[in-house]
Amino acid sequence: MYLSSKTHPAETQKPTDSSALIQDQADSNHLGVNQASHLKEHPVLQQPSNGQTRPPTLFVIFGAQGDLTKRKLIPALYNLAVSHHLPQEFAILGIDGISMNTEDFRDKINRDIQELSSRPIEATIKDWVLDRLYYLSGDFLDPQTYERLKGLLTQINQTHGTQGNYLYYMATAPTFFTEIVQQLGAQGLVEHRKDFSRRIIIEKPFGHDLPSARSLNQSLCEVLDERQIYRIDHYLGKETVQNILVFRFANGIFEPIWNRQYIDHVQITVAETLGVEHRGTYYEKAGALRDMVPNHLLQILAFVAMEPPNAFDPEAVRDEKAKVLRAIQPMNPVEVLQSTVAGQYAAGVIAEQPVASYRTEMDVDPHSLTETFVAMNLSIESWRWENVPFYLRTGKRLPTRMTEVVIQFKSPPLMLFRKTPVDQLTPNVLVIRIQPDEGISLSFGAKIPGPKVQVGTVDMDFQYAEYFGDAPSTGYETLLHDVMAGDTTLFQRSDNVELGWNVVDPIVKVWGSLGSHGIHSYSAGNWGPPEADALLAKDGRRWRNYH
Repeated sequence: MYLSSKTHPAETQKPTDSSALIQDQADSNHLGVNQASHLKEHPVLQQPSNGQTRPPTLFVIFGAQGDLTKRKLIPALYNLAVSHHLPQEFAILGIDGISMNTEDFRDKINRDIQELSSRPIEATIKDWVLDRLYYLSGDFLDPQTYERLKGLLTQINQTHGTQGNYLYYMATAPTFFTEIVQQLGAQGLVEHRKDFSRRIIIEKPFGHDLPSARSLNQSLCEVLDERQIYRIDHYLGKETVQNILVFRFANGIFEPIWNRQYIDHVQITVAETLGVEHRGTYYEKAGALRDMVPNHLLQILAFVAMEPPNAFDPEAVRDEKAKVLRAIQPMNPVEVLQSTVAGQYAAGVIAEQPVASYRTEMDVDPHSLTETFVAMNLSIESWRWENVPFYLRTGKRLPTRMTEVVIQFKSPPLMLFRKTPVDQLTPNVLVIRIQPDEGISLSFGAKIPGPKVQVGTVDMDFQYAEYFGDAPSTGYETLLHDVMAGDTTLFQRSDNVELGWNVVDPIVKVWGSLGSHGIHSYSAGNWGPPEADALLAKDGRRWRNYH
């Protein structure tokens, strides 16, 4: 995270001209690279913004022609360049099966940046990035691809002075993860030594159940050390998620009341207005539970519920997160029936526009029983959280797009106001908004002006954009920066992944046995099926909804 301070190897001067070396490789791989002799040094990037040395990095993207690269990774790297968070010794190599040379790839990325940028493009920095961009076409399953990759990495490393620091990003289907890592290992391309680093970023899903997650972890650790593996969850790249730690542990007024004595319950909501779009094939296999709960929701829950770590150290933080996940006991079949709800959206209206049902979406079974909505009540068996329910929900085609954490405190006793018109007191509520309008609000009671004693609810509201500016972000900037710096704080460790599936698997098993009786319909544009409201109503509580 940007909060941590790190020391990196001293920056080295890059060679002035390695064009002949690059051109030899270009001829054999159709790269079309011939600009190495006039690589630009951008003066802005030579000055670290906070005195922190940037580690030289060669960023390798497997799946460079995919949507993730286009919409998230390249824009994030561009934003890091604009904000002075990339080193001068930096390069990007994209790998994919589509036949293309480097010049064509640069043209494509240039168009993508122009299309997707929400701010005016800084041409000098864009050109700086493009000058460091290369492409290799090859089959991920073909050993010859990795032989050519090895030679090309050597050439780019020499040209840009990246000091052998290779960062591999798996922007591919999960079926390629193990194969790519094994092929890299066979070529000696993941060797991690004191004088250089080799790291791998893996996108979710990390398996589709507990056995597959264990198998993936085992296969990766046959080639890599755990410290080299960065399992990325873009939700944890959002400033407000990271700010949960600062909010809790850097402010003396909140942590003393962050427990069962003062908190009534916690709600975590991840709501989307979109349907499955073009992801029908994937979604039919995954569903909302597998897609969202073991990673996004449980990771947010862990930040909210964890104990204070001994230090702001990556392993100390991940140890405390693991303790939280370990304290969520897997549900038995009766508890699954009582504490979880699965829903599927039917046709409805969102933002005054009609939308179709899930079963009529592209690549979806017309008789599908896949859930697009999940709600559940989880209990954390610990001293801090005993008898404090954590209500989680996520769904598609809901009324508004938002992610938030709601901390509802217990109501004070009414005794003081028994001889006044006040017949009830509204509990204090702390809301941590993660997206889209990142911020934090706290509601409390205040006297309404006038001769009578009347209590009204008022809000103190903090918005990130108002206080710190609205910098362009894809959610990946902090995460990519942290990998380059070797900071694992915001990434899932293997035990965290398996503990998440340990919570989800029993629910999947019971739902699968219920057939059509286990799925509840809700109209698009509503907050899920009525059974989700009943889940809280039976405890005398209700969801915090927006319209």
